[in-house]
Amino acid sequence: MRTKISELRREYLLAGLDERQLAPGPIAQFQAWLDQALAADLPEPTAMTLATAGPGGRPSARIVLLKGCDERGFVFYTNYQSRKGGELERNPRAALVFYWAAFDRQVRVEGTIEKTSREESEAYFASRPLGARVSAAVSPQSSPVPDRAALETAVAEAAARFGEGPVPLPPHWGGYRLRPDTVEFWQGRPNRLHDRLVYRRTSAAGEGGESWRIERLAP
Repeated sequence: MRTKISELRREYLLAGLDERQLAPGPIAQFQAWLDQALAADLPEPTAMTLATAGPGGRPSARIVLLKGCDERGFVFYTNYQSRKGGELERNPRAALVFYWAAFDRQVRVEGTIEKTSREESEAYFASRPLGARVSAAVSPQSSPVPDRAALETAVAEAAARFGEGPVPLPPHWGGYRLRPDTVEFWQGRPNRLHDRLVYRRTSAAGEGGESWRIERLAP
């Protein structure tokens, strides 16, 4: 018998989250949760939903991988000429969602977007496998192509051209950094009375460091 989607339900019984457990800043708290996901060997623990907005505020979302996180923000890499790249060029604000089902946890991040430096992009690009660098160099991401054969031909021709030598960072490819102004930590709880604790930025980075206010939200 086929199960109805509306009947799928499970209880969240693993843990709670209160204000006394939180780090003073959201990056330290995020890193603590990420470290636990990494230690548990979860599948794709750095996968995150990236939401952007196009013309007229029309939203779009996709999964990308986190490639760096520090007090400056959350870093990912992509083709600047892709759909998300075009949307971020016109509207440099975005949102991220991490979900670790094994821990009944999610993290929601909202903030402003800036490109990483060329040096950062080059360093990351050079660390990628050769095949991934070749693909990034030739793929017109988000643009229509005749068929898969056309892509494979372009990649084969580029691979022959580059050989085992370096593949230079394409001008249309690089990193983005999301600088957060709100970061919410969600912990599943029984009876859907979930814990939601959100950091809100109250001051910018300076000699005294960034300042954050922590609030509890109703589930």
